Amino acid sequence: MNKLTEKSFPEGFLWGGATAANQLEGGFQEGNKGLNVADVLPGGKGRLQILKNPGFDFEINTEKYTYPNHEAVDFYHRYKEDIALFAEMNFKCFRMSIAWTRIFPNGDDPEPNEEGLAFYDRVFDELIKHGIEPLVTIAHYDMPVHLVKNYGGWRNRDVIVLFERYVKTIFTRYKDKVKYWLTFNEINSGHEMPVQGLGFAIQEESDKYQPTFQAFHHQFVASSLAVKYCHEIIPEAKIGCMILYIPTYSIDCNPANILYAQQESRFLNNFCTDVQVRGEYPSFIRRYFKEHHIQLEIQDGDLELIKQYPVDFISFSYYMSRTEKREKDASEAMEGNIVAGVKNPFLDVTEWGWEVDPIGLRITLNELYDRYQKPLFLVENGLGANDKVEKDGSINDDYRIAYIRDHIIQMKEAIEDGVELMGYTSWGPIDLVSAGTGEMSKRYGYIYVDKHDDGSGTLERKRKKSFYWYKNVIATNGEQL
Repeated sequence: MNKLTEKSFPEGFLWGGATAANQLEGGFQEGNKGLNVADVLPGGKGRLQILKNPGFDFEINTEKYTYPNHEAVDFYHRYKEDIALFAEMNFKCFRMSIAWTRIFPNGDDPEPNEEGLAFYDRVFDELIKHGIEPLVTIAHYDMPVHLVKNYGGWRNRDVIVLFERYVKTIFTRYKDKVKYWLTFNEINSGHEMPVQGLGFAIQEESDKYQPTFQAFHHQFVASSLAVKYCHEIIPEAKIGCMILYIPTYSIDCNPANILYAQQESRFLNNFCTDVQVRGEYPSFIRRYFKEHHIQLEIQDGDLELIKQYPVDFISFSYYMSRTEKREKDASEAMEGNIVAGVKNPFLDVTEWGWEVDPIGLRITLNELYDRYQKPLFLVENGLGANDKVEKDGSINDDYRIAYIRDHIIQMKEAIEDGVELMGYTSWGPIDLVSAGTGEMSKRYGYIYVDKHDDGSGTLERKRKKSFYWYKNVIATNGEQL
């Protein structure tokens, strides 16, 4: 079929699911693993406020908080069972992350931890045995706490050298097992949540701009170095960036609101992507730097490195859109995925207040492809909901099926629009700990895990109704929805 008239998913489309080590694995002190940022983040709806709290000390306090990440859903011990279930669903691809502190427990260790390396060998071998391609995120919200406390996180340029050591180690070890890599998970979220993304807490609002963007610059250099080493060590591999993408609408046709929405969208969606994909800082950021008195320390060769080693493809998360107006008060604010706007009267919301906008995904795909002309990979998308186990053991999550189906339909439309889409890994194919709230009750999976917010549960796995539906979607390459 002519590519210009293709109306279905391409052959070899990478269907699957996406996870993160810190939300899935558990075993937080096993195998000589060191503490990372996620290990010290407590569970509960107040987690996001803790993430933005200047007084956050990166310490574990079990008398005051619970830490669901410490056991999570115990993938560390149950990976064979879980991968078998993914294979039963016909997965072509499984997105996972390597926990940095399993490989270098403190981040600056002179030698890697063999127990951690061997664990991921076993996981990759199991995936390959079932014909599932690993898609591996190198850094997914889990910076070593030692680097946070003793280096100041990504504000410190010395961390680039330590990250180099980490990526060289994993590329060399897994060069025959992993062909698809991602650098930093949702890198652009660092402006809103520097604790997770950049490894430090903002102490004063007036002081957040300089350290935040200096940290971004260090990550851009590190990302380009990762691309360089990936291409050198695994020439046949592909490595992409990973961004949080939220298309931004104006609340009305007032030009002032349209301009504001455009500026918000460019800042959130395009700044980090432009640097990693185009290989240079965008012109629009100059005014922002000027107005916020940001003067980056850029060493000789940094900009040339960034230009020479852009990513091969763009991966992104899409959960919702955002509607904005220039003048708004607190009462108008909507809940959202890290950032939020005002209520869109045309959209329904989830139990957690996220607006549901499948057409926004088609808009996103077209915006990204029109701007960058690079292959795209949707590596996070899904519905968090309270799932009920019926008396007969069934879990009838028709609402999840409807959400995923509506988004897949829009992916098809975008492909017909001419967008080059590599694959789709929906978020949380198995229930796991929510990154934003640390809850188990906010479930995304096709596979139910008997684990609850209070820590109780057997960890038994159950197939939800969506399990069988998604299995058929993959078997028919998206033709039967």
